[in-house]
Amino acid sequence: MDRKRADIIADSLEGMIFDGTFGDGDRLDEVQLAERFKVSRTPIREALQRLAQSGLVEQIPRRGVFVRQPGPVELIEMFEVMAELESACARLAATRITDAALRDLLETNARCNAAVAARDADGYYRENERFHAILYRQSGNSFLEQECLRLHRRLMPFRRVQLRLRGRLKQSMAEHEAILAALEDGDGLRASEELRNHVAVQGEKFHHLMASLKPAAE
Repeated sequence: MDRKRADIIADSLEGMIFDGTFGDGDRLDEVQLAERFKVSRTPIREALQRLAQSGLVEQIPRRGVFVRQPGPVELIEMFEVMAELESACARLAATRITDAALRDLLETNARCNAAVAARDADGYYRENERFHAILYRQSGNSFLEQECLRLHRRLMPFRRVQLRLRGRLKQSMAEHEAILAALEDGDGLRASEELRNHVAVQGEKFHHLMASLKPAAE
């Protein structure tokens, strides 16, 4: 129960950081947050640890937890690395993926499609996470898988906020279809390129991401 509550609180805090309720450098006090959410300090502490993993807050010994918004350069650099790591996963998975995992990907993608139809961005994000995790595993490279999972956790709130851009869910879904088609064909180069374009932040996606960070940075 506490773990579930901690995740809900972490999602709420994430939204409050993005909408500017908590600005860059603000201290997040456990006692005040426990009163705000009407919970004990344990789920608050767990929620803050989750935000620290994604780099949205910084835990400073004997001082507390502070909001830390990455700058645009740091953020774009992280997305560049994520795109290249996932691209490598797709290239390797094209020849290594099992039939069972391919079926799992297709089923996960069908649930993504259902979430798009329901306009359920959070539901889509959860299935999208699973889609990417399957690809990491099917690269057949456990070191690469762990690096992808680590950076994915760091970028989680920023990847989620991208899905709020009008039309982005359908666009993301179309990109999934292209990735799947390349994997079914065993075309590593095409799968690699499709996944790189899916993850990379450029053009409209970049401007939307920067706009979402702006209130908290002002």
